[in-house]
Amino acid sequence: MSPLRIATRRSPLALTQAEFIARALGERYPDIDIELLPIRTTGDRLLDAPLARFGGKGLFIKELEQALLDGRADLAVHSMKDVPVELPAGLALPVITARADPHDALVSKRFDSLRALPPKARIGTSSLRRRCQLAAHRPDLTIDVLRGGIDTRIKRLAAGDFDAIVLAVAGLERGGYEKHISEILPESIMLPAAGQGALGIECRADDARIRELIAPLACPDSTRCVEAERAFGRLLDGGCQMPIAAFATLRNGGLALRALVASLDGRRVLRTEIEGGIDDPRGLGTKAAQAMLDQGAQAILDEVRSELEGQVLADAPSPPSDPSSLGLRRSDS
Repeated sequence: MSPLRIATRRSPLALTQAEFIARALGERYPDIDIELLPIRTTGDRLLDAPLARFGGKGLFIKELEQALLDGRADLAVHSMKDVPVELPAGLALPVITARADPHDALVSKRFDSLRALPPKARIGTSSLRRRCQLAAHRPDLTIDVLRGGIDTRIKRLAAGDFDAIVLAVAGLERGGYEKHISEILPESIMLPAAGQGALGIECRADDARIRELIAPLACPDSTRCVEAERAFGRLLDGGCQMPIAAFATLRNGGLALRALVASLDGRRVLRTEIEGGIDDPRGLGTKAAQAMLDQGAQAILDEVRSELEGQVLADAPSPPSDPSSLGLRRSDS
């Protein structure tokens, strides 16, 4: 029998996550050889600017998906917060695993909380979602772009480039960096990204064997919550790392979804919270998105897109010869 090949990014965290899935499959199927196929993605190469300028989160998985489509890999492991809401034709995402802690964390060498940061303190993040919520809560802070792996970001913090940085709790814990957490940020300050804390397993849609093999790794409750969150982003066209957040939880036998849309400067923040049945998570997410549109979310998102497009033009005197290489023609962007 041919080995089971798992496509993954080359980053230490991505490899750790892929190895976690490989071990889980290996325990269930000891007779199947499992191999990792590490791939360097476009997102890993663009380290000097916010990803939203170049096509957003899809830049982290485009090459992995191509490996699935051309048969080099049988499945790919992703952080669900990095997966665009629309998948390429021929691919499916049949498994979402049990969710780890979905919150964001403040990491600092000198300060134990966001409140303790002094005015003008420099805080680093690569996420527009985090940027807008930080700006809304602490407009006195200086928020700068920080990209790279967890180890790279922590090294820059240690070097004094930043007073604090914000990272996902799940990534810190999976990577063995939990000792660096200064404060887990409450949802009232930092609402998580759709899918944050969960892993997704992508494969070819018509590969019945692989779908059957990976099916036992799915968590029904996490799947429902993440589906609601992603449906929120789908209606708002929020697949390109836009400043939106969505977080669903189980409540009273159903689902509760909290979501927000904000301007980049944090001066305008729209929020909604709705509840619905557990059997229609996508309907709940769509309902929440419509509530945002009714509040005027489209104008904010259009303004953000215009600003990001202007930054792309300002940063790149000559456009790339192949825009698709930067993910600019994905259906989700």
